[in-house]
Amino acid sequence: MTLILLAIMLTAVACVIAWYLATWALPVMVAVETFRFIHATEAGFLLSALAAAAMALLSVGLVLLALFKAKSPILCLLARAVFVIPAMIAGYAVVHGVTHEAIESAIGLKLLCAAAGLITGIAALMNLNGFGELAPQI
Repeated sequence: MTLILLAIMLTAVACVIAWYLATWALPVMVAVETFRFIHATEAGFLLSALAAAAMALLSVGLVLLALFKAKSPILCLLARAVFVIPAMIAGYAVVHGVTHEAIESAIGLKLLCAAAGLITGIAALMNLNGFGELAPQI
């Protein structure tokens, strides 16, 4: 019983951390994958880090550009999905990493991680809607 309460408390802490970091999930994932790809070509650490930083900024810029300039609701929905899905994956992974040893039930662990991923995705969507309110209204 103590481990379950500890797991729930750690999940709550991880959800709060993921809530505040949900905005950074897309650029971090893009930067990590770009760094790995460029570094695998033996380009060097500094060039890989520079390319990763540029791609992270470009990814956020493209999502915000799509939200600000898109007239089609389907394109806006797609831009929101591109921004929210990495946050959901990150929330799931954070809670799974924290609680995988504390919860013995595989079903309970999956449900808890899925709930945390959903909460983190909602946080990213709320943060993105906050950016969208800065767009000029037509």
